[in-house]
Amino acid sequence: MVEGANFIDGAWVPAASGATFERRNPADPEDLVGTFPASGPEDVRAAVDALDKAAPEWAAVSPERRAAILESAAAQLESRSAQLIDELVREEGKTAAEAATEVSRTPMNLRFYSGAATRIAGETLAAAGPNLVFTLREPIGIVGAITPWNFPLNIPSRKIGPALAAGDPVLFKPSELTPLMGQRLVEALLDGGLPPSAIALVQGDGVAGAAVTADPRVAAVTFTGSTEVGRRIHTQVGPERRVQLEMGGKNPVIVAGDTDLDRAAALIVKGAFGLSGQACTGTSRVIALDGIHDDLLDRVVARAEALRVGPGAEPGVDMGALASAAQLEKFLAYVRIGLDEGATLRCGGVRAQGDGFFVRPAVFTDTHPGMRIVREEVFGPLIGFQRAASLDEAIDLANDTEYGLAAAIVTADLAAATAFAHRSRSGLVKINQPTTGMAMNAPFGGYKASSTTTFKEQAGASLMEFYTAEKTVYLNPAI
Repeated sequence: MVEGANFIDGAWVPAASGATFERRNPADPEDLVGTFPASGPEDVRAAVDALDKAAPEWAAVSPERRAAILESAAAQLESRSAQLIDELVREEGKTAAEAATEVSRTPMNLRFYSGAATRIAGETLAAAGPNLVFTLREPIGIVGAITPWNFPLNIPSRKIGPALAAGDPVLFKPSELTPLMGQRLVEALLDGGLPPSAIALVQGDGVAGAAVTADPRVAAVTFTGSTEVGRRIHTQVGPERRVQLEMGGKNPVIVAGDTDLDRAAALIVKGAFGLSGQACTGTSRVIALDGIHDDLLDRVVARAEALRVGPGAEPGVDMGALASAAQLEKFLAYVRIGLDEGATLRCGGVRAQGDGFFVRPAVFTDTHPGMRIVREEVFGPLIGFQRAASLDEAIDLANDTEYGLAAAIVTADLAAATAFAHRSRSGLVKINQPTTGMAMNAPFGGYKASSTTTFKEQAGASLMEFYTAEKTVYLNPAI
């Protein structure tokens, strides 16, 4: 069992109140992963005090040195990969294969952002006579990074990495469901040479998160999580500070009539039930043209029923436990809602064998746009099938949602794929691929209620703009 701690002002410390919370293995709730500080506003205030005092020192560190630290932290993570995989499976519930992918991706992220440290640049603008007009990009200040539990190493690295590369100190508040992974990431950064004054780790629930966003000295807040919480953060941060929000999704896959149905079924099952359906880009709606709907449904049901559900550490397991008792109850509640609304449950939707939070993946049919299982984010292994008479109708159904994160089409028709790419109201469009799985060097973000859209996460032209402030300088060389 781990006895976790906050990291504040260069020291590992308990919560000021002495309060703690437990994190247990979702595959075996009798297995106590560790106890961690239940932080409150006083802990966040102490962290911000320390970061605010040290911010000029970290901003003055050369870009080359910041890049080297991120490179070294990446190597630290790689050297601990076996331990991290085991701990990630135990703490979050995903399979060993899924954990291995995340653990290998995280140091790659840090290396990617290390390169960004030396590429931050302004521009020189045309000016009259001997005058110069140019821009500078400077660290924006303290960055508050509030991260979810489903990718507890990968997503934080996509926020902390560019912030540190830009010269910003970071206040990191990981999810209370994955506090150990948050601590392990900070340990790797410190062992990689990051000055202790450049980062703070505050564990806890939404009380601690709200204190992070409330402090006016936190110049920028980057958050990944639910749309409901994201909207509250957006209101709290206000116009004077910067905010980046990646929120919910209700991601569709359109299957045209010209496709290989076995391949389409495989893509749907991977996107819907990988990570136990707990991915913001996970497939939750399937829109099939009339002519292939029934055959495709049968294939998806057969594949869903064949999935092996169990503890992620066991060989051959395809789908691990849901992350918490609350996730389990939410999933089962939406199954009941779907049945009450008149949808037909073709398979799954029940608890699987075992003492942990295991469920059989649910496939509904006879769904329509007014149903809650079609409109609301379940964040679990549940999909609903819809029929469409034409590609135009299918695209309209795909766009009929408040969300706009990821959307996919499976088709052999290039014209249909191109039309979908142009008409989809989603920030991420996948063609003949699952809705999940994004390139490390590609911009990430959605439309509508899935994102603020102002600054992209992960990569892209606006990535480092979020973490830096632009200043325009007018220089007259004459005295």
